[in-house]
Amino acid sequence: MQKTDGMNFAPEGKPAPVVKKDSFFIAVVALDHGHIYGMCNGLVEAGAELVWVYDPDPVKVEAFIKVFPQARPATSLEQVLTDNRITLVAAAAVTSERCPLGIKVMEAGKDYFTDKAPLVSLEQLAAAKAAVRRTGRKYMVYYSERIHVESAVFAGQLIERGAIGRVISVQGMGPHRLNALSRPAWFFEKEKYGGILCDIGSHQIEQFLYYTGAEDAEVTSSMVANFSHPEYPELEDFGQAMLVADNGAAHYFRVDWFTPDGLSTWGDGRTFILGTEGTIELRKYVDVASSKDGDHVYLVNKDGEQHFAVAGTVGYPFFGQLILDCINRTENAMTQDHAFKAAELCVRAQLQAFVLKPEEK
Repeated sequence: MQKTDGMNFAPEGKPAPVVKKDSFFIAVVALDHGHIYGMCNGLVEAGAELVWVYDPDPVKVEAFIKVFPQARPATSLEQVLTDNRITLVAAAAVTSERCPLGIKVMEAGKDYFTDKAPLVSLEQLAAAKAAVRRTGRKYMVYYSERIHVESAVFAGQLIERGAIGRVISVQGMGPHRLNALSRPAWFFEKEKYGGILCDIGSHQIEQFLYYTGAEDAEVTSSMVANFSHPEYPELEDFGQAMLVADNGAAHYFRVDWFTPDGLSTWGDGRTFILGTEGTIELRKYVDVASSKDGDHVYLVNKDGEQHFAVAGTVGYPFFGQLILDCINRTENAMTQDHAFKAAELCVRAQLQAFVLKPEEK
């Protein structure tokens, strides 16, 4: 698993099937973002059987099949959507195309699992919600920085056990390495990627809602900028926002494309969680100058100071829960309201963001 490029960061876990063989079939379409590999890793490890892959670019399909040789190349999206065996379709389309694709998938009677951000506008949100009501299908989202990071999963377990009391504040830092030359053209077109708060900011807002148990929140402040990439005028390389949840919890996050070349991984992602009875710090991908391994959890509460190195010990329960949710029509992996609320708030943060102007020299 490579660690230098976040776009192609695909965590691998241990096989933990939740279903018997030949009982849950999936397909993959739209290979525009490398996150599709992580999405498939999680589903296959949980027992899903990958039947089809479709993308209009044969080069992308060929590369995908080298990693997942069990997938058969489909000749069209319709071939996938008319296969009655398929329960779930996973996709990582261009961000602005994720919602229209999802509606097609759901109208074909399949559940939909999309890369984040799941949509780029409030109009798309309304259309997606209407399609869910109309079809009864799921529109689930790969918020990978929580569901596919063992330290983030473990933090949720600690909070659920009451290790730090009631969560009252979450701070998130989501720096990423740009690797501009390896990015597709659409990545630099704001209409297509949605803006930095909609894109990588979606991870932070989703975590805030999850760790605080909030059902809604208000964006009280948001800012974006292009500080250092004039060659990409529609890129936002910096963003930050503040939110207040319906239960009173507070949130601040910062996202950016300024990971230094000397860092051993694509970003020093960190989360700081304050509870009424303790604190949790997550060092997700690296413990700078101490350990190049990720998934470090630091807990301080009435019992003292504790450090947990949880890589390889927690697993990724979301994927098995998602499969069972699709079969049983439950909502244990993630509720539909939660998935849509995180999407809504990152769009609202983007829409109201103040644009910082870099100093001209």
